[in-house]
Amino acid sequence: MENNFANRLISARKMAGLSLQSIADKLGNVVSKQSLNKYEQGKMRPDSEMVIAISNVLNVPVNYFYSEPAVEINFSNLGFRKYSSKLSPSEEESVKEKAKEVFERYFELDNLLNIEDDNDYFVYDKMITTPEDAEIAAIELRKIWNLGYDPIPDVTEMLEDKGYKVIEVDAPNGFDGFKADVGDKRVIVLRKTNPEDDVVRKRFTALHELAHHALKFPDNISEKAEEKLCHAFASALLYPAEMARKEMQKERFHFYQNELQLIKERWGISFSATFSRALQLGIINSNVYKKFNIGYRSRKYHEPNNEPGRFPGKERPVRMERLVYVGLAKEVLSINEAAYFAGISSWKLRSQMNQLV
Repeated sequence: MENNFANRLISARKMAGLSLQSIADKLGNVVSKQSLNKYEQGKMRPDSEMVIAISNVLNVPVNYFYSEPAVEINFSNLGFRKYSSKLSPSEEESVKEKAKEVFERYFELDNLLNIEDDNDYFVYDKMITTPEDAEIAAIELRKIWNLGYDPIPDVTEMLEDKGYKVIEVDAPNGFDGFKADVGDKRVIVLRKTNPEDDVVRKRFTALHELAHHALKFPDNISEKAEEKLCHAFASALLYPAEMARKEMQKERFHFYQNELQLIKERWGISFSATFSRALQLGIINSNVYKKFNIGYRSRKYHEPNNEPGRFPGKERPVRMERLVYVGLAKEVLSINEAAYFAGISSWKLRSQMNQLV
């Protein structure tokens, strides 16, 4: 129990992104950094009043420190989306710890309900060295998953249907997503968005992380080159070449914002990714692409939610939430247990419940 308290304290501190000194400062220095360090080492134990104070500072319930995870989560092959995610080391650690905590509940819920869904992971054995290779891989995925040439209505839902464990966590704008393995399960973590947020970047990130899961790259490839190939794969999945060539035509020198907005609202792909796609397919040349980027940034469309147009998809993982209600309906879970797995308070869960039968 002592070691469990210490481990949970470390986990809560990392999730909050705080140092020991920061916690001491927020507590008004009624406890020293050195004492907090001894709590984390299991050498000392705070009294109940101090536990309550620490729980308030770290924004976790008191019982978090005394609960022992039924499932231990160990990430392997973990990789953040590079060159777009800009996190400090403490922020990165916070994101990983938050994801770990959610997956502890997620996998425990699966085990409790005896859920073992069939996985239909996309596996592509050919080596990816060029954007053309990534294009072929995207075509193969659309074929295997029977996507045809239609827009993908909800990328997150599609990935969940194929067996990928997808979750969201509260994170700074500098974070987009990461992929990892948990045993033989493939997981994807995305930044939680608000209902009014533009979801096209989230769609792209989810497919970018899918690329890291599914594709093989040369051992000596640079991180930057691998990221570009994952970008190419994600763009090709969102906007199939045949449809892009048909809709945008060839040898273009001018585009109107209205046209790009219509493409975005149909295909769920950003202006920026659309222009990268057009360059890759030879629809525009590098000079046109350069002019676009200058205009795009001068209008501040690269800033969050500033790009015109919205794709109507929700792009929100729902499988874990759905399993909570399955557990309630089967009377496997009590209200308090269901609230724990949902990561919300019991009263909030009760307010959301609307039993029909």
